[in-house]
Amino acid sequence: MNIDFNKNNDGLVPAIIQDATTKNVLMLGYMNEEAFAKTQETKLVTFFSRTKNRLWTKGEESGNSLNLVDMKLDCDNDTLLIFVKPNGPTCHKGTGTCWNTENKQSYGFFSTLEDVITERVANKDTQKSYVASLFDKGINKIAQKVGEEAVETVIEAMDNNDELFLYESADLLFHYLMLLQAKGFTLKDIEAELKGRHK
Repeated sequence: MNIDFNKNNDGLVPAIIQDATTKNVLMLGYMNEEAFAKTQETKLVTFFSRTKNRLWTKGEESGNSLNLVDMKLDCDNDTLLIFVKPNGPTCHKGTGTCWNTENKQSYGFFSTLEDVITERVANKDTQKSYVASLFDKGINKIAQKVGEEAVETVIEAMDNNDELFLYESADLLFHYLMLLQAKGFTLKDIEAELKGRHK
């Protein structure tokens, strides 16, 4: 890796820290050549602390270390992207990231749907919704709806109407997310199961 430590005349380059699993950006630090070498050697992310004016290995006091997974250098050779497995919260204030957010896995809009389902079930006494009404009928009814939507998806798959196929596929996935929650699971659990099979 041909890192340009002299570009800013201070011997430092920014190091963006990203969780290798969740892909969330956890923090930003700075490295000099010595910090970079120590990170490679120990596999624990080490920075040059501008306030302490010395090398600082993340977690040396708190125990919340950043275990090195991989590193990439940007196109200008002056910024590092470092993929890690964090051991505990990254921020010194106890949060998952230095932007006061949780470091949790996101599945994009599917995670939003999971949150909507959770919220509607939790507030079913104060607001009426399709989700709340289906949960009120119990898990058997939710499971039945998944079966119905699966059959409708299969029927549309054998036809030539792509619009209807996508419509029924969306219905199936939405009801499946409800069934997962009714059983006490989330997409993260399904991901873990599939990852286990992949090994």
